[in-house]
Amino acid sequence: MTKEKLKELVSQLTLQEKLDMIHGNGIFATKGVERLGIPPFITSDGPRGVRKDFKNDSWTEIGFSYDSVSYLPCNSALAATWNRELAYATGKLLGKEARGRGKDMILAPGINIMRTPLCGRSFEYMGEDPYLISELVVPMVHGIEENDVSACIKHFAVNNQETRRLDVDVEVSERALREIYLPGFEAAVKKGKVNGIMGAYNKLQGTHCCHNAYLLNEILRMEWGFEGITISDRGGVHDTKEALINGLDMEMSATDNFSEYYMAAPILRLIENGEIDKKTAYAKIDEKVRHILHVMNNLHMLDGERCCGSYNDYGDKAVLRQAARESIVLLKNEKNILPLDKKKVKKLLVVGENANRQHAPGGGSAEIKALYEITPLMGLHMVLGGNTEIVYQPGYFNKDIGNIWAADKDNQSGQADSLATASAEAQKNTEEQKRYQQEMNEKYLQEALESAKDADAVIYVGGLTHDYDTEGQDRINMKLPYGQDRLISELLKVRPDMVVVLTAGSPIDMSAWIHAADTLVFSWYAGMEGGIALAEMLFGDVNPSGHLPETFPISEKNCPAVILGEFPGGDRVHYGEDIYVGYRYYDTFDIETAFPFGYGLSYTDFVMTGIRAEVLEDTTDNKCVKVDFDISNIGRRAGAALAQVYVADKYPRVQKPAKELKAFEKIYLEPGETREITMILEGDAFTYYDETSHGFKADAGSYMLLLAKNADEVVDITEIEFNCTSYRIS
Repeated sequence: MTKEKLKELVSQLTLQEKLDMIHGNGIFATKGVERLGIPPFITSDGPRGVRKDFKNDSWTEIGFSYDSVSYLPCNSALAATWNRELAYATGKLLGKEARGRGKDMILAPGINIMRTPLCGRSFEYMGEDPYLISELVVPMVHGIEENDVSACIKHFAVNNQETRRLDVDVEVSERALREIYLPGFEAAVKKGKVNGIMGAYNKLQGTHCCHNAYLLNEILRMEWGFEGITISDRGGVHDTKEALINGLDMEMSATDNFSEYYMAAPILRLIENGEIDKKTAYAKIDEKVRHILHVMNNLHMLDGERCCGSYNDYGDKAVLRQAARESIVLLKNEKNILPLDKKKVKKLLVVGENANRQHAPGGGSAEIKALYEITPLMGLHMVLGGNTEIVYQPGYFNKDIGNIWAADKDNQSGQADSLATASAEAQKNTEEQKRYQQEMNEKYLQEALESAKDADAVIYVGGLTHDYDTEGQDRINMKLPYGQDRLISELLKVRPDMVVVLTAGSPIDMSAWIHAADTLVFSWYAGMEGGIALAEMLFGDVNPSGHLPETFPISEKNCPAVILGEFPGGDRVHYGEDIYVGYRYYDTFDIETAFPFGYGLSYTDFVMTGIRAEVLEDTTDNKCVKVDFDISNIGRRAGAALAQVYVADKYPRVQKPAKELKAFEKIYLEPGETREITMILEGDAFTYYDETSHGFKADAGSYMLLLAKNADEVVDITEIEFNCTSYRIS
């Protein structure tokens, strides 16, 4: 349908019909206009798959079997693959299942920067680096939207904590905003051509993001040319006039008083009371409806030629297993205990409640009603078969009664507005439960220690659960819950060869036992195939190739936001660390970390050498520097290496991080194979945001290009003289 016909369609709508299209008429849907062939617009939560169905006017589950779906690896796991092709394939599967379930928009993916390791929704995001996020979100959006389903990038913007998420006011420099927090969104809009953007709960510089004129009108519409739908997070609207004027297209909330949403009847009252000019109000309403119809047209919702989609296709599960495989990060293998030998392990002890736990149902709006979920314990049984005796001990009592920070349980939608201190009675109950937990932990500990004595191998599977990695609350610290530090330490005294596996969506403080552990694996929430992918990796059927998408600090006390006292803060949070987020901080100020950004080991060894660079003459396509280097697999197994290229300004005229990631490639090599690799750096790899001119700027001068295995391990360097006066800076 042409723009002219869409404009004509808008003119045929009554005012009430238009209003019905710009706010929820159900928990997940707006109202359509049947007489003109305009259907309702149906959304679904979806960071890890299409959420189960609820009744239209309440958070009551439908309760049928048809809404069981594929459970995808969390976004942190996907980011740990550093694989653009897998991001596309996973997105394609998500879009296919969303369309198969009859959805028009899947509220995914989340791409907020991991400013600290304590954010409760870390597992929903793609790490700490804006370039890595940009490179993965674009193919994921393409994959989703191939299925006539809109992706919805969230949460726009600077939504970096759950504490007081509904009202916290973020103060951040324009430079940090542009260099760190916005690039992923900009890439999704300009390169991904995404159809949907969700506003954040928090405020930016005093105004709620869901009706923030600077974000939604100036940056998103005017600068980036976004033509899709801006949608509010549930309950993210707080002012009718601001929502009407400042760029929000569709209001969704968590209550059933649909006609009283801010962008419903209150708009009519504003007009009637003369609080807003009638002509202005009508023009803004028409603009919102045009955006909605534009997206409907893109999704073939108006012409009857829409794809139907499908879900739970067993052939698609191979994609999820491969994503899970490539997400697993081998952090330590000092004595080459891994991979374990199936023939030698006749009795295997598996310790840890996470070995037997399914994670799909938790996490807040990311919860999934999974068709199935293979736990690590099940995966080990599947891989080892009947020739190995597997003994399981829980090791610790998973009953989180020590954490008195709890979300508001009366809010059934899970949209908690703050963290609350428990009542005196709850405190009393908590103390009694703590004693019981301690007793159970002691019992489980002794049983695990006894079982460890005669096992051929011991695998510990612990970490976090969605009691901690969850919407609505942040973690208090990076410590392992449920008494795990003591359990791991005691087990390592008996079995120093124990393989430690941690499942979580965010970094963990391992300082209590890390020096005693020779073998350490980080497995994330890896989706429905995660358990078997982990088992395959532990026993050598799969060579690990995951790399950290965020720095693992030694503890939260090393994190700059925490050091500055600006996390979680109060009603206002100032991002005093500015552009020094993640490795940009640890590198620049020489702060020791547990494991650096981009880190990950393999069962084979790679050598990367001979980096050389050429400044290209023709910059009309914004490709300015060609980088070449050689990479070899010098081990005995096929595997995937991750080559990372960082840029460092040798003589910076303004403050800059020591280096910044600007290119990467995951390269699969057979044993003994050597390949020449070429990467192209676009001109924006050399820019910074200049607050005086309000634009990105690249200074002519000397730049170092650093070839690295991770942020701490640079293996080769070359230098260029770069003058990009002819480069187009958008």
